Amino acid sequence: MWIIAINPISGQGRGATMGTKVAGYCATKGIDYEIVTGVSAQSLAIALKEKIARDKVLIEGIIAVGGDGLAHLILQSAVPANIPVAFIPGGTGNDLVRTLGWSLDEITAYLQRVFETKPVNVDLGLVDGEWFAAVLSSGFDAVVNERANVLKWPKGPMRYNAAIALELPKFKPAHYEIELDDRTISTQAMLIAIGNGSSYGGGMKVCPNANLRDGLFDVMVLKPISIPEFIRVFPKVYSGKHVHHPEVEIYRSKRVRIEADTVAYADGERIGQLPISAECVTGALSTWMP
Repeated sequence: MWIIAINPISGQGRGATMGTKVAGYCATKGIDYEIVTGVSAQSLAIALKEKIARDKVLIEGIIAVGGDGLAHLILQSAVPANIPVAFIPGGTGNDLVRTLGWSLDEITAYLQRVFETKPVNVDLGLVDGEWFAAVLSSGFDAVVNERANVLKWPKGPMRYNAAIALELPKFKPAHYEIELDDRTISTQAMLIAIGNGSSYGGGMKVCPNANLRDGLFDVMVLKPISIPEFIRVFPKVYSGKHVHHPEVEIYRSKRVRIEADTVAYADGERIGQLPISAECVTGALSTWMP
């Protein structure tokens, strides 16, 4: 039996549309499936956890239909149970799907691969006991996430851009103590991004060379720059070319500990106040890649 976990409200209804397509595909192919859903990603995750507790041995895999927030929540139940998960892009950002290399629009080839081939193992991050798939970050983008989460308008990706406009004029860099495998760094920084995957925020390639199967994080440190310079450089994050800026440094490490007077987010979900410790866990997730 396959579980189709659908967050119908994700992506302004995109989750419901994609969920219908997945269920239709399964019905056409005669695949045994059960739909698990909820009024929110959180309620869905609770229902799924209860389902796994009851029927773990019967579940062949989970197809998560929603955004990165739903993916993050499902990891917490699926990984300890060693259940493979496929991630269908039904959210706003869909950065995990991007990182895995799948199309954001055409899902037929994806579903064919899921049902006709065995999954592969990819790395996950583990931050203070919580799994994450894409990027753990602290600094300016965490502050922006905090603001975006309370904005009622605009909807969709523009909400993040609105939060940037509101927070940038008053943002101050923080002092960070960063412990890596081979060094300790003490520095002022605007942003720290710990990439298991390459992108966040709907395609921002903050750690463009991060690899899901190399056993290491890419750690991006943005040192203080002026607001005009930030505005000039910011668009380059969509191509990953920001890494060539002289105030950007990239490190690679299996373990990272960061300490500062600020908060951290992972996969767009609030982790909490620093300090935090993260480890790249090799092959922790079973999933599918093109």
